[in-house]
Order: sequence, then structure tokens, then C-alpha cells
Amino acid sequence: MADRIHPDDPEAPPSTTASPSAPLVPPGHVKSDQPDHHHHDHHRAHTSTRARKKPRSCCCRVFCWTISIIIILIVAIAITAGILYLIFRPKLPDYSIDSLRVTELALNPDATLSASFTLNVTAENPNTKIGIYYLRGSRLSAWYEDTELCNGSLPAFYQGHENTTVMDVVMSGRHVNGTRILSRVQEREQASGSVPLSLRANVPVRIKWGSLKLMKMKFRVRCKFQVDALTANTALRITSSSCNFRLKL
Repeated sequence: MADRIHPDDPEAPPSTTASPSAPLVPPGHVKSDQPDHHHHDHHRAHTSTRARKKPRSCCCRVFCWTISIIIILIVAIAITAGILYLIFRPKLPDYSIDSLRVTELALNPDATLSASFTLNVTAENPNTKIGIYYLRGSRLSAWYEDTELCNGSLPAFYQGHENTTVMDVVMSGRHVNGTRILSRVQEREQASGSVPLSLRANVPVRIKWGSLKLMKMKFRVRCKFQVDALTANTALRITSSSCNFRLKL
């Protein structure tokens, strides 16, 4: 029968069980043979976030600079325009129709209507420091109600400061349905004792502002006037007239 060994027996032989070796890693530290994937993943994500943020911030900076430059340019142009306005005090030119002569208004054998007018037009430039270049390519037309009777053009010329220019403008035209047009004119003349006409003008110009030539613009003139009759080879009397003016870039 085997003898029992008591733990407190001083005669007991030493135990053959190997005691655990002392830890090689100091307390409070964790040892791992595997790479710290979490640390590397976190670093990679942080780097990727910075890479994404950098181009976006650059785009924002470029956009802000562009907007700032545009605003500065607009303000500079507005200030310059205001200064030029105060210096030159620009005024719109003035136009008037002084006389109208009908050199031809007749029915042709094919029932078309031939019309030729000579207009005496006054153009006034009231500006003291602004000149006007009247360019080629202008168009003037005379109308009765919604029918264009004839058309022509202004001569090309330069109008200086505070200058008044008087021009004779010849216009001519040929239209179908001449019988109907002429009968409407005669009926209106007999009923009211006058004939309403209108003049439309589109004139390309360049403004000389001091020594500076500005870009090409277009004067748009609309005149309405009443004449006592519409008879060929007669200097008609204009009973009333009014013109308005617009500038188109």
C-alpha cells in the first residue's frame, strides 16, 4: 500500500512538476508575435482621409480666389465708369425729321406700288467731349401702318462735339398689292385730313470718348409723324412728329 504524502511532510521528496518560468514581458505590457493590423489600418485610413481633404481644400481656395478677383474687377469697372461719366457727362443724340418729299407714289401695270421719298433729317450731338462715327450698314425705312413703303441708308461720316448735321436721305421701294395699299392711304387721308407714317432706323456707330474709340454699337431710332397728304411730286407738310432713341450693344 502506497504511503500518502502530506503537503506539510518535511520528508516528502521534492515535486518533479516543473514550475512555470518567469514571464519575459514585464507586467502591464502585451506581447504579440502578430503585426498590429489595427494600428496599420488606422494609420492607412488617416492618411487616406488627409489625401482626400487636401485636393478639396485646394479647389475651395482656387474658387474663393476666382470669385474675389471677379468681384474686384466688377468694382473696378464700376468705379471707372462712374469717373468717366462724371468727367464726360454723356448725353443722348437727338434726331428730327424736318421735311418729307414724295418723289414717286404710283401703281405699275403689274399692280405693284413704287414709292420714293426724300427725307430731310437733322442729327444733333450735344456732347462736348464725345464724337460719333456713323458706320456703313445702316437701314432706314418708312412705314404706313404695318406696310413698309420704302427704305434707304445714312451716309457714313464722323460727327464731332456739339455738332448738328442735316442730311437728305433718299428711300425707295416696290411692293405687291399696290392697289390695296394706295386705297387705304387715300381713305385715311379723306377721313382725317392727314396720313400717319413712321420711320425706323438702325444705325451702327462707334463712340469716340476723348481719344478712346469704344466698341461697335447700334442706334435704334423710332419716329412717328403725321403728314397732310401723300401725293407724288409734293413737299408734304409734317403736322406732328416724335422720336425715341435706344442704344443697343
